[in-house]
This record gives sequence, structure tokens and C-alpha cells, in this order.
Amino acid sequence: MADPAEDRVTRSWDASVTWVDARASLPGDGLPVAAAVVGDYPVHGADGEATGEREDVWLVLPMYFTRRHFDEGGVEHHDCFVDSDGVVRLPYGRPCDEPVTHWAALPALPGMTTHSVLGPGARDAVRRAVGATAEAGGPGDPYGDRPSVRDDR
Repeated sequence: MADPAEDRVTRSWDASVTWVDARASLPGDGLPVAAAVVGDYPVHGADGEATGEREDVWLVLPMYFTRRHFDEGGVEHHDCFVDSDGVVRLPYGRPCDEPVTHWAALPALPGMTTHSVLGPGARDAVRRAVGATAEAGGPGDPYGDRPSVRDDR
């Protein structure tokens, strides 16, 4: 008989992603997105040292879109994508070393059709997604014995 814990670990859900050409349409202000970024990066040899050469890349990065952003130097940017390090990238076709060619809304939460669950339902949604069978606060509960931020738990 299969181990129920192993079944929970290998559980997966499919997610559908629709890529949008950044030249044609931009996401809503503040929306977190997956961004397809084009650029080039240093080539590293087998020893891990940079060779001085560069290679082309096209990769997906998590970012958010904003209509107005001030970078660390105080420069104002409009209609741009910003990553977690504060690097600003512009839609393809605008002057930028690493432009965003396409973007996609992030997928829904595992096993759900929504991007967020707020309030009392959040803990139950996480427990269902990870297959927790333990009582709330007991061994195996993904929240452990951490109290809810709300008193009406």
C-alpha cells in the first residue's frame, strides 16, 4: 500500500499560462507577473570564473508591473517591470538593456482558481493543498502551533 505522506509530496496541479506581448498590452498597476526577459550574461568557465565573454539569454523572472517607479538613484520610470532586487526593466521596444518581451499573470494557488485566500479560510486552504490530515495546531499541521493572527480561529 502506498505511503500517504509520499502521495502528498508528489501531488501536482497543472497551471495554464497565457503570455501577452509587452508591446501590445501591459498588466494592471501593481500586478505581480512572470516576465520573459531578453539580455546577455557573463559566460563562466568550468572553474567558475568569468571568461570575459557574454551569451544571449531569454528567461522568466518574477516581477511586478507599475505605472510609476522611482529607482534607488531617484530616477522616475513609467510603465515598467521591477524585480525583487529593484532592477527596472521596460517593455520590449523601449530603450532598455534587458527588456521584457512578454508577461503572464501568475498562476492560481495549487488546486484553486484564485490567487489569494485571505482571513480564516487561508489556513484550511493550505491544509487541503498539502494534504494535512492533522488537527489544527497538531503534528503535521503546516502552520504548526503558530496562533492565528485573528482571535476568531
